[in-house]
Amino acid sequence: MPQEVVRRHKHLLFSKGIDLNITALKGFKDILPEEALLWQRIEMTAREVFRRFAFKEIKVPILEKTALFARSIGETTDIVEKEMYSFVDRNGESLTMRPEGTASVLRAFIEHSLQNQQPVQKLFTLGPMFRHERPQKGRLRQFHQMSVEVLGANQPELDAEVMAMASMVLTELGLTVSLEINSLGCPKCRPAFNEALLLFLDDKKDALCEDCQRRRLKNPLRVLDCKSSSCQSHYQSAPSIIAHLCAECADHFRVVQAGLTSMAIPYTINSFMVRGLDYYTRTTFELLTDSLGAQSAVGAGGRYDGLIKQLGGPDLPGIGFAMGMERLVLMLQQQSSNLEPVQSGLFVAALGERARGIGFAMAQALRCRGVQVLMDYADSSLKSQMKQSGKQNCRHTLILGDEELSKGEAILRDMNTKGQETIPIPLPGVLGEWSAMLAEKIQ
Repeated sequence: MPQEVVRRHKHLLFSKGIDLNITALKGFKDILPEEALLWQRIEMTAREVFRRFAFKEIKVPILEKTALFARSIGETTDIVEKEMYSFVDRNGESLTMRPEGTASVLRAFIEHSLQNQQPVQKLFTLGPMFRHERPQKGRLRQFHQMSVEVLGANQPELDAEVMAMASMVLTELGLTVSLEINSLGCPKCRPAFNEALLLFLDDKKDALCEDCQRRRLKNPLRVLDCKSSSCQSHYQSAPSIIAHLCAECADHFRVVQAGLTSMAIPYTINSFMVRGLDYYTRTTFELLTDSLGAQSAVGAGGRYDGLIKQLGGPDLPGIGFAMGMERLVLMLQQQSSNLEPVQSGLFVAALGERARGIGFAMAQALRCRGVQVLMDYADSSLKSQMKQSGKQNCRHTLILGDEELSKGEAILRDMNTKGQETIPIPLPGVLGEWSAMLAEKIQ
């Protein structure tokens, strides 16, 4: 772009009061390299656990039609009423950046008739979600989740297995959480509970917030998810949904508990847990920590047996959960704040043009053997390059200068023990054999 155009453009921005010091949006965060290592650890651990339970990955779009979330999540939920990033595109269609993963996975399941490929589909997806809410510790407007879904099976043992899998991910990350479970019943037993809850709310309606007063008439169960501490104080004496379960739902919940007990997974029953989404039926659960302040839930989910049909698909059951990546990262950061950084890889400290050329070839040969190799190309002093090696937490440094070239050998220094040894400098034709030898020595 011509400089005069750039100058006029900047002048125009300044005249309109636009700040050129562009920073990330509120509630949106950069994930810097050091933190990204924790993200990679979480993702690798989760993928390995999911593999053991025979889950397969599915990738779904970030943008969906707004109607998908209104129909699945529920029009009276906080997410749909207050938090979704929605806009009308050039064709006049309302689109939304996905606020959660389940609805998109189910839309893909229905659109591609995945039930015809396999009666029971075990799927997971990882990626960003978007909700316009007040940013807090562990809660951002762009946040990341791993979402897990099992579609086509309604056995209560499967509910226990899904919770066991979620617990295993956290255990293998070295994190400790508590599991709370509940049952929300089914369309047969929910009406009786709603009636009892509505009678309870009628006596307290004047003390409730505006949202709860409105929601008690549309969807009484939704008021129990209110974030107001004043409302929650009134709900402590509300009727329990577990006391209103039909025989089938009560038996289902009993088998779920027996399954958790048989797998030695501790849990407590929280009869007031309803979750923030309308599609849950029967089993719901949350994985909680006391290390993140008010944001105590690191994962949550439940059964949604009528949702696939509600979205226009076959009448098949489903269950799933989601875990918040940001909260897992915070927990790992708290856990590892006092740990020493792990040393790994090799730094090639080459002195002089000829040494750099040979070191350059050595580095590439070692990388082909799976070794992490760093190198300085700025003709820095040996002292400077040794400092770089230390700052990069390299376990070994390979020193190569004129003196080493004249002897046909290089110095391999262990940056931890400070011990060192000489190794032969390879001829160009045997780099592969040499790199295999050195890779085995330092890895």
